[in-house]
Amino acid sequence: MLTYLLSIALKAACLILGISTPGGFPPPLEAQEEKRLFEVFSGTGDEGAREKLILHNLRLVSHIVRKYYSGAKDSEDLVSIGTVGLVKAVDSYKPTSGVRFATYGARCIQNEILMHFRAQKKIQAEVSLSETIDMDKDGNPLTYIDVMSSDENVCEEVERKIQSDRARQLVDSALSVRERKIIQLRYGLSGGEPLTQREVAQLLGISRSYVSRIEKGALETLREAMG
Repeated sequence: MLTYLLSIALKAACLILGISTPGGFPPPLEAQEEKRLFEVFSGTGDEGAREKLILHNLRLVSHIVRKYYSGAKDSEDLVSIGTVGLVKAVDSYKPTSGVRFATYGARCIQNEILMHFRAQKKIQAEVSLSETIDMDKDGNPLTYIDVMSSDENVCEEVERKIQSDRARQLVDSALSVRERKIIQLRYGLSGGEPLTQREVAQLLGISRSYVSRIEKGALETLREAMG
C-alpha cells in the first residue's frame, strides 16, 4: 500500500509541479463514467477503476496546493500529503451519499493537509487556531482558522473549476462548427469579451433570432452531455 501511495504521489508531483496548464492533467471524467467507475470499484475492488479515479481527480490536489499553499516551504510534501487525502477519498466515497465526489474529495485533501500541520505542532500542549502555520506567496500569515474557514469555498471553487473545464472540452467535441463559434463569441471562450446576441449576429451576418435559436440548442446539447 505504501509503495502504491508513493507512486501516485510521484505522478501527482510531476503533474502539479511540472505542468503549468490544466491541459497537462488527465481530463476530468464525465459524470456517468465517474459513477460507473465508482460502482465497479465498490462492487469488485477493481484496482484499474480505482487508479483511474485517482489520476483523473489529481486536479483537486493541484487546485488546493497551487491556490492555498503555493508559497509553502514544503509544497512538494503537501502535494504528496494531499494526494494521500485524495486516495483516501476515493477509497471511502459513497456514491449513494448524494454528495458530489469533487466536494467530498476536496474536504479529504484539506483535512489531510490540516492534520499534517497539526502533527507538526504535536509537541505543544495545545494549538491555537490563530497560530501561524505557514506564509502564503505574498508573505501573509496562514493560520489554522484560515484553512478551516476556507473549506466551503475550496469545495465550491474546485467544483466550479472542474465543471468549467468539462464544459470547455464539450464545446470543442459536442457542438457543430456554427454552434461552437456562437458559444465562443457569446461567452468569451476564445479570449475576447463576451458579445451580445445582436453583436454576434452582426459579426456573422445572420439574424439575431437565428443566433438565439442556435445558442439555445447548443446549451441544451451541453447540458445533456454534462449529465
